[in-house]
Amino acid sequence: MKIYRAAIFDMDGTLVDTLADLQDSVNEMLAHYNLPLRTLDEVRRFVGNGARKLMLRSLPEGCSFVDEALKFYNDCYARNCLKKVKPYDGIMEFLAALEAKKIPLAICTNKQHFAAVAIAEKILAPIKFSYVSGDEPNRPRKPDPTRALAAAEKFSVAPEDVAYFGDTAVDMETAKNAGFLAVGVTWGFRPRSELVDSGAKIIVDRPQEILARINFG
Repeated sequence: MKIYRAAIFDMDGTLVDTLADLQDSVNEMLAHYNLPLRTLDEVRRFVGNGARKLMLRSLPEGCSFVDEALKFYNDCYARNCLKKVKPYDGIMEFLAALEAKKIPLAICTNKQHFAAVAIAEKILAPIKFSYVSGDEPNRPRKPDPTRALAAAEKFSVAPEDVAYFGDTAVDMETAKNAGFLAVGVTWGFRPRSELVDSGAKIIVDRPQEILARINFG
């Protein structure tokens, strides 16, 4: 059985459930502009491609003030990002098991970098991630593999020895583009069918399944 030497994770829908804080922030922005609010299911469908794309999907089509709304939303999310977020059941135990095996851990997400760092440090503690990369100006978003590959390089691990975990097609495409093992998780924001269609090599329904199906060492 092949041995994998590093694990890289998407954040939203994979490690932590951020949906309530995202919805609150989107709706705070929409209310500011007297626009119709978005349901939880709508926000679930809209996330995954970065905050700007979330704005484009949340605002009325052809909206002329996307950049202004994005700035307002970012301010809202900076206040809200730690309020309701929580790790998915079994995630902390799984991460602790990887740490015990001395497997290097990284996060590569399209959410704002400031929020990714805050959640990693406050919500996922005491787990230590050696590399956390969120969306920043002048750095490519997933499915571009650049930031994920930088994590593998930091760990001195070949791409074929990395398992990448995510809950969306963007994540599976990122893993494929990087040469990682694409592991889809079904507890997040997208249906199993999206993971199948986007090329997941392994699909898991609970964190407790992972170590039985992927050999880390």
